[in-house]
Amino acid sequence: MPKDAGMVLLATWLLAFTMAGVAPPSHAAAPDQPVRVVLVHGALIDGSSWRGVREVLVRDGFRVSIVQQPLTGLEADVAATRRVLEQDAAPVVLVGHSYGGAIISVAGADSRVRALVYVAALAPDAGESVNQLARPDPATSRDFRVTEDGFVSLDPSRFAPDFGADLPPSEAAFLAQAQMPVAAAAFDARLPVAAWHDKPSYAVIATEDRALDPELARALARRAGSKVTELRASHAVLITRAREVAQVIEAAARAIH
Repeated sequence: MPKDAGMVLLATWLLAFTMAGVAPPSHAAAPDQPVRVVLVHGALIDGSSWRGVREVLVRDGFRVSIVQQPLTGLEADVAATRRVLEQDAAPVVLVGHSYGGAIISVAGADSRVRALVYVAALAPDAGESVNQLARPDPATSRDFRVTEDGFVSLDPSRFAPDFGADLPPSEAAFLAQAQMPVAAAAFDARLPVAAWHDKPSYAVIATEDRALDPELARALARRAGSKVTELRASHAVLITRAREVAQVIEAAARAIH
C-alpha cells in the first residue's frame, strides 16, 4: 500500500472513533481485567525454572509473565522486573523464588502489584540486605565459588545436595552445569522499601531446604504476616512441587477479587 494511502486510512479510522465519541483502544486495564502472574527466579537458575508452575497456571486460565533478570545487582534485577510489570495495567500477583524474594519486595511497591508470593524466598525489610538475613550455612559455604569479578555459583558437584536433593539426577546435573551466577554485591544491597508491609503476602516454605534455613523462612513469614504453606521439598521446590506452588499462587490471585 502506498504510504499516503496508509496515512489516509489511519486518519479516517481515528476520525470515525472521534465522531462516534469512542476513544481508540488503549492498553489501560478494564476494571474486571484478569489477574496476571509475574514470576521472578532466584540466584543460580533462570526463568525456565518456572516452567512447571507456568504450565499449571496457564492450564487453569491465568496469564503468566516470566522475568529474566540479569542477576547483576539488586537495582538491575528490580529494573528488569519493573519492565515486565509495565507491559500492561492488569492487577499482578508477583512471585519470587530465593533471592527473588528481595527483588519482589522492592518491585512489589508498584501499584499494579496486589499480592506477593515468596517461594522458598527471603523477605527482607527496608534497610536490610540478603546477607544480613541469611549468610550461607557453614556446612555449605565452602561449596560456593566466586569469580575474580565477583560472581557467585555453586561447585557443580555440590549443586544437587545443596540446592535440589529431590530433583531427578539428570535434571540436577543439567542445572548444575547451566548455573546463572549471581553478583555477590546483590546480596549486600539494602532494600529501599519492603512492599510486604502494605500488600498481602503468601509464603511457601520448603521443609528440607539447605539453601534457606526453614526456621528463618518461618520467622520472616511471621514478620510479614504471610499466609504460610509448608511443603516437603528442597530449595528447588518450584520445580519439584510445581503443582502445589501454583495452587498457592492461584489462591493469592483469587483473593485479590
